[in-house]
Amino acid sequence: MVFDPHSAQDGRPGGPSDSQQSPLAGAVGALEAAVTGPADGPDGGERFEAALRRVGGTLGPAGQAESAAVGPRLAALLTDTPPFPRAHLAMMVGACVERGADPVACADQVLGGLREALTGALLLLDRWAEDPGDALPDPDRDDPGPVHARLAGDGRTGPRHALRAVAGWWTLDLWQRAAFALCTHAAVRRPARAEGVTEVLGELIDRYRERSEQHDLKGLRYLAAALDDEPLLVLHRPSGTGYLFRMDGLTDNFQLHTLLAEALIGGGHLPGTRPDPEVVALSRTAWLDGRRFIATGAFNLVAPDGGWIWNEGMPESIPVVDGVRTLVLDPQPYERSWAAGRFVEQVPGDLRLERVLAPEEAAARLAAAAPALSFEQAAR
Repeated sequence: MVFDPHSAQDGRPGGPSDSQQSPLAGAVGALEAAVTGPADGPDGGERFEAALRRVGGTLGPAGQAESAAVGPRLAALLTDTPPFPRAHLAMMVGACVERGADPVACADQVLGGLREALTGALLLLDRWAEDPGDALPDPDRDDPGPVHARLAGDGRTGPRHALRAVAGWWTLDLWQRAAFALCTHAAVRRPARAEGVTEVLGELIDRYRERSEQHDLKGLRYLAAALDDEPLLVLHRPSGTGYLFRMDGLTDNFQLHTLLAEALIGGGHLPGTRPDPEVVALSRTAWLDGRRFIATGAFNLVAPDGGWIWNEGMPESIPVVDGVRTLVLDPQPYERSWAAGRFVEQVPGDLRLERVLAPEEAAARLAAAAPALSFEQAAR
């Protein structure tokens, strides 16, 4: 079956006119029949392609309730859909989730497809590195056919893995956009982290970002690493005090820094200047909407081994000690400021103080923490 990987981009209709199209539910039913029916008949491929375009054409004008209802049905078809159209179908699933479809019911298929696309894209990078000198193919401009032929005939990849590599390289952007829509939901992130899915995806994304700038996966990387219902032990070295927090939806350490200052300084536990209420709101649920506020630092974030926890990083980088992520707060070695807000605005964040540690418990924890490295040591 031949499918034009660009024909259904962004769900644009490419088949019958609007007046000839059925309602969304009927279009999904036709796609289900095309997927489960014989694909090797004289019209199997054309029937599937027409059904997919029909879904894309009816999804746009459909209402939220109707779109939400068909999301899991579309997700269930992903496994049996050929590689290139599968990515466009995933985008439709993501659109349904944005309109209220159950993200958990769609998660396994979409995150599994993202993993496959990342693996394929990395395979293409591996093969391209073996023949240095050629520019990497441009998924937006180049035809995947010659690249598939080149890989399939190189004696190392084979047709099946060549298809995997080409499909991954050409469709990765669609998969990451679909996965982003699902991962904005904590109900998807929590089990993904518990089952190790987040760790695998994070490693694949990191490997891809080290080797290619074809697609910007930074937002998805931060989103997938967001911590939900996660305890955080915070030790303030100058005062010898300790605090147990719980994090929800925190995607970056700038956000964490602001919320720590609000809870500890704004809550009267530590001296200092309380953050601007607007800055705090932007770290929780407020949207920038064209506004610009400047946040200022209050602490130096340090790991228990003395290494610095950089504001540019993610809370995921805070090490786990005795079963709980542990952070030491030291005085700032220099003044810091940054544009207020959340790196992933689609996800609300929160940091809740659960209890203040007893003085002897805080002292014992701090005694086990190493002094902070110097800036020169930490920056190496």
